[in-house]
Amino acid sequence: MTWFRNLVQLSSIKEPIRKRIATPNLLTSLSHFSSDTSNGVSEFSGLEPTKPDQKPRVVVLGSGWAGCRLMKSINTKIYDVVCVSPRNHMVFTPLLASTCVGTLEFRSVAEPIGRIQPAISRAPGSYFYLANCTGLDANNHVASTFGIHGVAENAIFLREVYHAQEIRRKLLLNLMLSDLPGISEEEKRRLLHCVVVGGGPTGVEFSGELSDFIIRDVRQRYAHVKDYIHVTLIEANEILSSFDDRLRQYATKQLIKSGVRLVHGMVKDVQPQKILLTDGTEVPYGLLVWSTGVGPSSFVKSLDLPKSPGGRIGVDEWLRVPSVQDVFSVGDCSGFLESTGKPVLPALAQVAERQGKYLAQLLNRIGKAGGGRENGAKDMDFGEPFVYRHMGSMASVGRHKALVDLRQSKEAKGISLAGFVSWFIWRSAYLTRVVSWRNRFYVAINWLTTFVFGRDISRI
Repeated sequence: MTWFRNLVQLSSIKEPIRKRIATPNLLTSLSHFSSDTSNGVSEFSGLEPTKPDQKPRVVVLGSGWAGCRLMKSINTKIYDVVCVSPRNHMVFTPLLASTCVGTLEFRSVAEPIGRIQPAISRAPGSYFYLANCTGLDANNHVASTFGIHGVAENAIFLREVYHAQEIRRKLLLNLMLSDLPGISEEEKRRLLHCVVVGGGPTGVEFSGELSDFIIRDVRQRYAHVKDYIHVTLIEANEILSSFDDRLRQYATKQLIKSGVRLVHGMVKDVQPQKILLTDGTEVPYGLLVWSTGVGPSSFVKSLDLPKSPGGRIGVDEWLRVPSVQDVFSVGDCSGFLESTGKPVLPALAQVAERQGKYLAQLLNRIGKAGGGRENGAKDMDFGEPFVYRHMGSMASVGRHKALVDLRQSKEAKGISLAGFVSWFIWRSAYLTRVVSWRNRFYVAINWLTTFVFGRDISRI
């Protein structure tokens, strides 16, 4: 939600971790940090291997939902924690779509790593490295493009804060360009046509936020172009396919009522100013947001590790990578091996969070039993395996309406709600799930400010 891959290694390894400055990225490897100037490049020393009188070290690669939940619950009296990530914050992905149109400020959905686990900022043996890793590229969190030509070059994804910033800048720039005298009507319609590909919760919520932005703010402040701007949501199957049928129908009606055009089709090719569907339809656009889910990166695919169906790193019932000792995989990059008899879990924030919490509890038990060092947990009983219980799904569809589906699966029975009450539950639930009280205050104030004064449409 995050969005959103993390590999955890209990480290007391004999080989050194080498850290070197590379262009354009800062690279680290998964041993212990040292220095090597044999290639003539000046490098700096890093962490030495842990000594017997020191705490064992947990290395967390990535700062998504799973990794941050792990770091929050890990017992720092037992372990030193080292986090390696290209970003120094966690993104609260369920509210990321709201930042694109100014409902929330970007800092409201970004939680610093040092606040999630204070030991990283204070403890002498715990550190944060703003870096990429040669062992596992934590920055290559790739959205699934299904091999469609032109997606990476022309579309904007919606998983990180900088994605939301780029969407907001592009949207406001198109509004200003379309308001210039001399622009043809055809070009004005293209610039102001916002296309969203993917009918999952992220795509639907972004479409709803965008339609609210158009109705409440754009039509008041850009009177010359108010009749030209519109939103199209493209989905190959049904929108919100995991939700109850009644809720899907309600969402469809609400989106159409908000002015969102729904198109059932598959994208064949993406060009700089238009997309082509498989039925030959051409769809011109000024802003293209790609929200079709997350697939494994090319790096994960290249790892010489057992893979689950779909190409993720295969794990057993305790989230261990079976072929490597003391290594666990949680989050979007992991999936149960077929031998476990369990299905691959969806790439959702609540899945990653549960995995991170379970793994932290498991590592705490291992550490208390003296198995925190290299191969120390080899013959240890890990206890109960990881079991995921779905707590339900929520999605906002704009105009102060939302969906709440509390069923544990698509086939199960349970409570499902839609409308204003669901929207209130949606906001209340996410407000309580924001990590820190500071950000909860930010979110609440942003919502109040937007309600009273409207959204901020300045382009910074």
